[in-house]
Amino acid sequence: MTASKRIAVYPGTFDPITFGHVDLAHRAARLFDEVIVAVAGDSGKRTLFPLDKRRSLAEQAIGESDGKIRVASFDGLLVEFAQEVGATALVRGLRAVSDFEYEIQLAAINRRLNSELETVFLSPAEDLGFISSSIVRELARLGGDVADFVPPAVVEALADINRA
Repeated sequence: MTASKRIAVYPGTFDPITFGHVDLAHRAARLFDEVIVAVAGDSGKRTLFPLDKRRSLAEQAIGESDGKIRVASFDGLLVEFAQEVGATALVRGLRAVSDFEYEIQLAAINRRLNSELETVFLSPAEDLGFISSSIVRELARLGGDVADFVPPAVVEALADINRA
């Protein structure tokens, strides 16, 4: 009997994807057979980049990963997407204690909606824990250099927005 493939979904708006997100996806890939970086279309947040652009930037940021990590987009309930792709776990990042309360509430709701779906919390590398998409967006908006925080394709996309 063959063990089933362990698939995890790493959801987010990824607006934009940062080195912290990429780090977490690769950390998760060490724990699971496949990690799906799931770019949320309808998150209730007003995003800087449209869904297609966020997905494209995520694909470029993840790059080649020996087939263990792939990028997809979804709309609707995360638990339904996870069920569609056969995932048994959700990966969530915790940068600081301030993230914990919100994330634990999400985990409880998701477990209520699908008791078979576990949430796994990972922390990014110590040198990446302070990076957030919102800080990157604000820094870029004010003309700051974001190259230490996001992949080159994101640096270019943010520069394009600022030039527009």
